Amino acid sequence: MTTQTPIRSQNVDDTIARLIADGREIGVQVTAYLDGKKVVDSWGGLADPATGRMVDGDTLFNMFSVTKPMAATALHIQVARGLVDYDARVADYWPEYAVNGKEATTVRDVLTHRAGIPQMPEGVTPELMCDWDWMTSGIANLTPLAPPGEKALYLSMTFGWLVGEIVRRTDPAHRDIGTFIREEIALPLDAPDIWVGLPDDQFPRVARLTNAMPPVPPEFLPPLYTASMPPQVDLVPEVFERPDVRRAPIAGVGGIFTTRSCARFWSMIAQGGELDGVRILPADLVATFNTPRPFSDEPDPVMFGMPVPLGIAGFWLGGENPPVAAAKYPRALCHPGAGNSIGFADPETRLAVAITHNRMQAPRAREDDTALIIADAIRADLGMD
Repeated sequence: MTTQTPIRSQNVDDTIARLIADGREIGVQVTAYLDGKKVVDSWGGLADPATGRMVDGDTLFNMFSVTKPMAATALHIQVARGLVDYDARVADYWPEYAVNGKEATTVRDVLTHRAGIPQMPEGVTPELMCDWDWMTSGIANLTPLAPPGEKALYLSMTFGWLVGEIVRRTDPAHRDIGTFIREEIALPLDAPDIWVGLPDDQFPRVARLTNAMPPVPPEFLPPLYTASMPPQVDLVPEVFERPDVRRAPIAGVGGIFTTRSCARFWSMIAQGGELDGVRILPADLVATFNTPRPFSDEPDPVMFGMPVPLGIAGFWLGGENPPVAAAKYPRALCHPGAGNSIGFADPETRLAVAITHNRMQAPRAREDDTALIIADAIRADLGMD
């Protein structure tokens, strides 16, 4: 943990205070960079309503799928080093994967969520989800629900193990994905609070989650949605506040960050792969990331039949509607997380933002999207439309 001077924005502070007073938020943290410089660093509310612990700039938050771009970036690093090829088969790096119809799956199929295996292995439990070898063995033995490369099936949770095992197998040091992200991305970027696998001594800093998402009767949930996030390992406080789950490198949904550190990652992306003289990715590679994946408007049955606005590199693209409305522009790179956290980078304006909170919610309309409301307050302060 590092001590940093906050950069307060009256408009953002007022917006956060209003959202908390209205009961729409409990604890909030937000950081923004423009042209590689921190321009907003604000927070408010309670990290733990039961004890009265307040949010500050060093409070850690579960940001769920905002972790996926960091895992994807680890894979892009391996590509830049010549250790992975996007068009190569996953089995070229992970031979055990070449069974049950997955033989032709490419690395790009994984990044674009067209690998055909959104379902978690049968019998998964929170304990087994923390066992890397059990998970990767189970995933390697899955049968795809559609031929690899042919259909959009969002890899809600399996994405982290698919990407993480390719990275581990191609890394000369064979590091797990959490260690790789920490050593190759977080620490070089001076972003020490990017954690994919949280040490016990950091647990007291984590904000307590409140699940405010409206319950959906099981009969109304798409079967593939349930298969991708089975109830026993769903993205809820009862699972993701478990000590063993916090410790595990669950690279699709398990990241625990401060927005100070998370925003530095997104600023690196907004700056074309480099921040403060530290280059993580080649600029020409990052310039391709907001290329829409093929058939990007295809309905995804995992995601309630809605299209998922994905680029070719594993990042979502911005747009007008939740959950990507905060990123706004269709060429902006972003990723939402369960409960409505988000990180985004706009290569055109070079604005990078991370927004998180502990009141998990699922806005369906722009007026209910608190991340959008906060992002608009940032843009207003910066004189952006």
